[in-house]
Amino acid sequence: MKAMILAAGLGTRLRPLTEEISKPMVPIVNKPVMEHIVELLATHKIKDVIANLHYYADAIKGHFGDGGKWGINLNYSFEETLMGTAGGVKKARNFFDSNAFIVLSGDALTDVNLSGLVSFHQERKALATIVLTEVEDSSKYGVVITDKEGRITEFQEKPTREEAKSNLANSGIYVFDPEIFKFIPENSFYDFGKNLFPLLLEKNERFYGFKHKDYWNDVGSLEEYQRGNFDALERRVKVKIPGTLIDGDIWIGDNCEIQAQVVLAGPICIGDNCLIKKNVKLLGPVIVGNNTVIDEGAVLYKGIKWGDGYIGKDASLIGGIIGYSTQIRDRASVLSDAVVGKGCVIGGGSIIHSSVKISSGRVIDINSEIKDNIF
Repeated sequence: MKAMILAAGLGTRLRPLTEEISKPMVPIVNKPVMEHIVELLATHKIKDVIANLHYYADAIKGHFGDGGKWGINLNYSFEETLMGTAGGVKKARNFFDSNAFIVLSGDALTDVNLSGLVSFHQERKALATIVLTEVEDSSKYGVVITDKEGRITEFQEKPTREEAKSNLANSGIYVFDPEIFKFIPENSFYDFGKNLFPLLLEKNERFYGFKHKDYWNDVGSLEEYQRGNFDALERRVKVKIPGTLIDGDIWIGDNCEIQAQVVLAGPICIGDNCLIKKNVKLLGPVIVGNNTVIDEGAVLYKGIKWGDGYIGKDASLIGGIIGYSTQIRDRASVLSDAVVGKGCVIGGGSIIHSSVKISSGRVIDINSEIKDNIF
């Protein structure tokens, strides 16, 4: 069986983190979220894979190459102009053969049983099968209504709680028979949810929903991004966390130096080549990216620090997210749900208040108090 990873999206809902990176390359426990998808495919022995690319395509190709590191054969389909979810798959038609194939988002976090999904599809001789996840708030998702046999009968796009006929969300993971290509026009922007799926219902095609009890997170917001990282640390989703595991819930990367009197209260993931100086407190869940220096007396609690950069003496990261190569100078604080983009400098003694978003490359003067977004 072959698979396609949809990796051409812009990731606008994760800005400022995705201003200079594509969403599939956003790290979850110090690995691009798409890498977790690649590992999931490899686990289920799906080795022939193609990914469509558009936004920061070279970064994805540079990281994954031909896929050999993960035991897969990875090909690419570049879209100069975005083709839509279904249009992108149609563009890659020549990659597929006469067998059913999987399509899945490269920017979601999941451990769904792909083998079980394929068996479900084949047993029903389906043309198309959608993975369905139970959600608490149906207003955030396109929800799907099925009959008792799992055949799809209706869709609702982000209904209110009162209007919702289902709590089963379309999870962006599909199995198709090659016959599906005759329903997708050539060289056109065409979307699964808006175009293809309504057409399949209209024509009463063999269209099914696969309900599962595994983990799924669409990483569709900064809140969900943070939750996905912490769920991985807390082992709510089955992923491979990099580093050497110590004390049950602390992972430490290669070539790290952790000095005296450092407090480590897991779950924590520390990347490669990090320096954690004395009297630092890392109070999990915390993620520290590769090549990060954390200076004396700094405190991180429920924080995510991407790779490179610096956290200064007596600085604090409390519930916030910091992008690549950003410096948080001495005694500065980044508070709950604040997000600082790539390559920023937060001046000494400054306070970035809760929920503030700061765009990439900004320099904040010393002793500033930032209560509003800076773009």
